[in-house]
Amino acid sequence: MEWTREKRYLPYSKWDADTLLHLQAQAANSPYQMHYHLHPISGLINDPNGFSYFNGEYHLFYQSYPFGAVHGLKSWVHFKSSDLVNWESLGLAVEPDTMADSHGAYSGSAREIDGKLFLMYTGNHRDENWVRIPYQVGAWMDKNGKVADKTILFKNPDHITEHFRDPQILKQNDTYYAILGAQDKAEKHGHIDVWKSKDLKNWEELGFLDMGTDDLGYMIECPNIVRVDGHVVVIFCPQGLDKKIADYDDIYPNMYIIADDIDFENHKLINPGKLHNLDKGFDVYATQAFNAPNGKVYEISWVGLPDTTYPTDNENWANCLSQVKELSIKDGKLMQKPVSAMQELRYNEKEISDENKASQQYEAELTIKAGQKGSLYLAANDNLTSGLKLDFDTENGTLILNRSNAGQKVSVDYGETRQANFEANTDLKLNIFIDHSLIEIFVNDGEEVLTGRYFADQNNTKLAFAQKTHYNGKLWQMKTIL
Repeated sequence: MEWTREKRYLPYSKWDADTLLHLQAQAANSPYQMHYHLHPISGLINDPNGFSYFNGEYHLFYQSYPFGAVHGLKSWVHFKSSDLVNWESLGLAVEPDTMADSHGAYSGSAREIDGKLFLMYTGNHRDENWVRIPYQVGAWMDKNGKVADKTILFKNPDHITEHFRDPQILKQNDTYYAILGAQDKAEKHGHIDVWKSKDLKNWEELGFLDMGTDDLGYMIECPNIVRVDGHVVVIFCPQGLDKKIADYDDIYPNMYIIADDIDFENHKLINPGKLHNLDKGFDVYATQAFNAPNGKVYEISWVGLPDTTYPTDNENWANCLSQVKELSIKDGKLMQKPVSAMQELRYNEKEISDENKASQQYEAELTIKAGQKGSLYLAANDNLTSGLKLDFDTENGTLILNRSNAGQKVSVDYGETRQANFEANTDLKLNIFIDHSLIEIFVNDGEEVLTGRYFADQNNTKLAFAQKTHYNGKLWQMKTIL
């Protein structure tokens, strides 16, 4: 199929049911499809949106283009959960059906207000000359999951380009605030723009957030602010960031800053720290986080990258979401760990031996003793010539994830290895989650996380060390959630 502009933005009503059913079958039957992570029902998914707690349950939406592995006319698909692990699909929630979102319901957030869920998102509108107007839209979802009362809240002011999107709705005292990714017209630099409102209808721009770093590239996407253990954490995706400011390997990084506090009215962070990579792996982007009513802070990420192709594009579906992680701060660093309910997916526990056959749907927890160097193979064939490889060095405190021999190639221009560091001359604890074409590695209870896609032969199920290694560990198969 040739994906013309007209095809990408064809109204959903113009697609026939038979086409959609065939696309759903392709996504469901792919050997690379995830089974305990949220994934496309059909077509392409990208940013997680509206991550929130409402009516006694967790709610999550993802941005979807259901008709192919391309970016086209986007909508929001809705899920809910009681435990952040087992999700129920509630189907299409936000359809691009008004002037404001005529060319896509883009990313945004949600917050429970007065017994309803307030959605705030970017409506992508194009005029007859294909000029984009980014409207920021408010809508209300009731307890039955019906979204109504879409209203334009504001658009990009004169000093901001068409690149103005991804609002997060926040509240402090009696005032609502929104932060958005923005690009200024004068310098074409990326910023986080801060707005405020008393009534969710009348909005005032306060200005660009001072994060202690002048140049954050040409655009910032998906900004989030959460409060973690008495600090403010800003999570965001800078595009075009100078690697002299912060080093990264992906086409675009997902980063965070820890600050002592935030002054919304004067749009500045109080004592901001350095920029850090949120994930040391290959494919994390557009992370969304929120402060839950139980006092905990949760995040979930798109496992995919803009301007990047993946092998399943040829099967007409693309991308997935990470598992939900709980955030904390330890020694000035953001810790990310699996939520406790992930353990409920475990079954068929085994001790890890020198050679395991593990399918490609499991969790492995192991501790490698200090003073060793070597390699651990995952999703590998019998002679270890094909598979994911983890090179560990507990003497110097390095862990390298290598996907260069793990099947079909992905984005090789940006490198095929990723490295995380940990304290030298110590034991190395790893929690490794494998889900058919997704790997998530938690280092030392979440001090570092490495996430990535891989596309290996599903018959490659060996988990083995390449050399004699002193370790102990357990292996569990993982239940399917959807």
